[in-house]
Amino acid sequence: MICVTTNNLENGVIVEYKGIVTGEVVSGVNFIKDFGASIRNFVGGRSSGYEEELISARENALAEMQSRAASLGANAVVGVDIDYEVLGQGNMLMVSASGTAVVVKDK
Repeated sequence: MICVTTNNLENGVIVEYKGIVTGEVVSGVNFIKDFGASIRNFVGGRSSGYEEELISARENALAEMQSRAASLGANAVVGVDIDYEVLGQGNMLMVSASGTAVVVKDK
């Protein structure tokens, strides 16, 4: 499925709008990753544990959004936006992806 941040497709024509679709993932970071990140915060450098969690959460949110679009009969999602939030005292991570599900035909 094609997913783009723009509102149209260069090589296609939108022939039907199916509606807004979203995908959300709420993810917690386990103690080991949290401990490793706190050490990285002290000595400097990148936290691969947090980076891996961000990548996984984003990919899962996009996959959920695409699945919802497909269930509406869409073959593309335009106007895709991805948002990141930290929830609560436990530093839970929420990633949400949203866009408009559409049917696209080749030009």
